[in-house]
Amino acid sequence: MGDGCKLLEGQVARIMLVDDHATMRQALALVLSREPGFEVVAQVGSLSEVRRLSATDFDVAIVDLGLPDGHGAEAITELRKLNPQGMMLVLSATTDRTELARAVEAGASGLLHKATPLEEIPRAVRRLLAGEALLSTEEIIDLLRLADREHRRGSREQSSAEQLTPREKEILQALAEGMNDREIAERLEISFDTVRNHMASIFVKLDAHSRLQAVLFAVRHGIVEIP
Repeated sequence: MGDGCKLLEGQVARIMLVDDHATMRQALALVLSREPGFEVVAQVGSLSEVRRLSATDFDVAIVDLGLPDGHGAEAITELRKLNPQGMMLVLSATTDRTELARAVEAGASGLLHKATPLEEIPRAVRRLLAGEALLSTEEIIDLLRLADREHRRGSREQSSAEQLTPREKEILQALAEGMNDREIAERLEISFDTVRNHMASIFVKLDAHSRLQAVLFAVRHGIVEIP
């Protein structure tokens, strides 16, 4: 993924920084500004700030994935809308391959960990601008396959969540509150056996093998609230 904006000799490389940690932005901006031919043209700290940009001219955006109001992949998507030729370099503390896969799917051309020495980041930027790939074809394909699997899993989970009846959601909420079957039966004014039947149905619909697994699914999808 080395395609994108390639600079002519003598042109200044315009760089945008997207990171919610001001200290990190300032340190990175200082290192980059000392590089011949580099100019930091913008710094933002959140997804909402990215979305408020009406136009932005940059050659490379260095993007953190852990933004306070969204995922860096969303910022990459927004920036690519504003500037399709701009290149995206992820600089993040995460090692979660699913998050990294989201970033590559959104259009990231390179991935760096925040443990990378600051002096190595300008080299990575220069490599991108020279048209070099920071990720191998195998790495890109592997991450895109992972992103595709996550999409399909999310679609299946959404379908499963939609199959739950209002009564089953009530039972899941009670489970989240730590109730046992008899307490649930009393709260909902149904029999103990009916609670067990509902639980069996929930397990089938959610492909869950334990009550904890079912509750975690329900929490993740906003079906229940943890008191």
